[in-house]
Order: sequence, then C-alpha cells, then structure tokens
Amino acid sequence: MSDTAVPSPEAGTASAPRPRRSVAGIALLALQILLALFYGVASALPKLIAHPTAVESFDRIGWGSGAMYTIGALELAGGIALLIPVLQSVAAIALGALMIGAFIVQLTAFDGQNAATPLVLLLPLGLIAWARRGRNAELAGLIRGVGRRG
Repeated sequence: MSDTAVPSPEAGTASAPRPRRSVAGIALLALQILLALFYGVASALPKLIAHPTAVESFDRIGWGSGAMYTIGALELAGGIALLIPVLQSVAAIALGALMIGAFIVQLTAFDGQNAATPLVLLLPLGLIAWARRGRNAELAGLIRGVGRRG
C-alpha cells in the first residue's frame, strides 16, 4: 500500500483527502507506542520514584540519586518525544545514545549482566530514527525560526 489519498466517506463534500497509512507505517507507529510505554513506565518510572532496585543499581555504580533522576527524566522525555511527529527521529537517536551508555555501564559495572537489553533496543530505535528522518528538516526549520524571533 502506498500513502495515497482515500476518498472522504461523505460523498460530495469538499474536504481534503486524508493520507492512507500503510501496514508498515502502522507497524512503525505501534513500535513507537510500545517503546514509549517501555521507556516511560518500565525504565523511567522506577528511577523517578526511587524504587529500591533503581537506587541500589545507581549506588552500585557510584552515581547516586542525581544521575538516577536525570537518566529517568531523559528516558521519560525520550519516550514522550517518540510520539511527537517532529521529534520522533531525534528522540530515537537520543535514546539510542543513552542505550549505548547503558550497554557500556552493564559491561563495566555489572559484569555484562543484562548487557543485551540496551543492544536489543538499539535495533528498533535505529529503525525509527531512519524511517522518521524526513522530519529532521522540519525540526531544523522550527529551531531556526525560533532563533530568528528570539
């Protein structure tokens, strides 16, 4: 299927045609929603509420609560940004960078325990970053426009 226009259900109206979503587009959106939920609920929430397992992990690596809250906030922001069209590609890139850091921490501080998880997450994040890359020009234009006004 392509992103071609679908006629309006109201025959004879002058409304603009809506683009049809392809199966791949729907699957990509579903993946983004799942990742947003994962980052917001499963990953960020334990850090932001100082769940004992998160506190223990950050104490073990010697980073403390400041880093825990910061990383939790970054994960939550990234998860939300995966759902905002103009931010999707950049969010996937930023979360990917965070996952590279998580992989390195898992290898060095936790002897490789759970090191596969951040690597597995890099695959769908890379797919989203690539598939939604067309929005990056729009984001750059918005940023330039704000810079001219301010």
